[in-house]
Amino acid sequence: MTVNPADAPVQGAVYGSDAMRAILAEPAALQRMLDFEAALARAQARLGLIPAEAAEAITAAADATKLDLPALAGATRNMGFPTVGLVKQLSARAGAEAGRWTHWGATTQDVLDTALVLQLRDAITLLDADLARLIAALATLARTHRDTVMPGRTHAQQALPITFGYKVALWLDPLVTMRERLAQLRPRVLRLQFGGAVGTLASLGEDGPKVAAELAQELDLALPAITWHVARDGIAELGCWCGLLCGTLAKPATDILWLMQSEVGEASEPAAPGKGGSSTMPQKRNPIGCEYVIAQARGAQAQIPLLLGAMLHQHERGAGPMQEEQLALGQILLLTHGALATLLPIAEGLEVDAARMRRNLDAGGGMIMAEAVMMGLAPHLGRGAAHDAVHHACDVALAEGVTLAAALGRDERITALLDAAGIARLTDPAGYLGAAGAFTDAVLLRADASRLSAA
Repeated sequence: MTVNPADAPVQGAVYGSDAMRAILAEPAALQRMLDFEAALARAQARLGLIPAEAAEAITAAADATKLDLPALAGATRNMGFPTVGLVKQLSARAGAEAGRWTHWGATTQDVLDTALVLQLRDAITLLDADLARLIAALATLARTHRDTVMPGRTHAQQALPITFGYKVALWLDPLVTMRERLAQLRPRVLRLQFGGAVGTLASLGEDGPKVAAELAQELDLALPAITWHVARDGIAELGCWCGLLCGTLAKPATDILWLMQSEVGEASEPAAPGKGGSSTMPQKRNPIGCEYVIAQARGAQAQIPLLLGAMLHQHERGAGPMQEEQLALGQILLLTHGALATLLPIAEGLEVDAARMRRNLDAGGGMIMAEAVMMGLAPHLGRGAAHDAVHHACDVALAEGVTLAAALGRDERITALLDAAGIARLTDPAGYLGAAGAFTDAVLLRADASRLSAA
């Protein structure tokens, strides 16, 4: 079997995404390491610490496509990290004179962490763009179906009427919050890591802080108050945000999956030739996209304990936690974006059957309106008596297979207060939606604000 289907040429089509794979792939990581080395050389040259010619040669040589990968793999096997072998090859390509100045004052952790941050910046940009697109798609859906009445369900049974717009707004609101959280965590994640052997920049003497500031500016990263190589809260926060997003994505996927049941049929994934089909049952249209959203969400969430455990570094350089972090973080990011990218076309093309929603409401013979009738009668009969009267009417409707309205019309306690028109009004699902419209409108205002912030 494939160790990780998200990395397989065939199964990778339904796990993860090509865009996130490209950001996290080893060629991208190696290039980001070289980008760090080149930026460090340029920063130090501007401060007069190394020759400008050396910085130019190092920058020109910092091309991951020119690396001898088998040799780099051998060096990594010996050292445990690719940095020593990478710097050796970079120095050789830059030339004997310029090569003397590569990696000046830096350590392996600086290279690996800052390269990771540069990759995370691309990953966050990708996640944010697609999250904004999903918010826009769901906002359109909620606005279109603001007044489309459907059954609201609790414990898998019809409870009270709602609108489909309200249901979508319940999916949408936490996604807007997730985008706000992503913006808030950016400065806590996108920070330079540059501290040398134990984080004090001792090898650069009094020039250390100046080099760090210049390097942060060169890479367009925040300059932290202190090095963070053993304080992984920013990385862990991004991983936990992914876990929260995955749970938020799995909610609409779960709802749509259940709405696609043959007996419900109120909404479904967009149709496409062969999509969700069965090898033996031609009639099947399985909720395959929703299934992969949920699977990837759970897969990403399962890695978060490993990432949190990787926060436990000893002293000024941990022994082992960094390797644990590497095992977890990439999978979390890839599966999170896979879940998001899978849900996007579902949200943008969701097929909604408003007529089926109405039929499902009516299929219960109006029982879903029992609370509405009780609340309408309570001011006249008292809540307890109203509850008993409506409960009796429900028993009659169930026993005789008539509608709730018909059963109510047989009870003299009720007909003394309500004529046929009054009973019809109280049993109309569209008349008992509470603040569904107002809540939907409030969420749409939040979504519009989020859209404007993305523009």
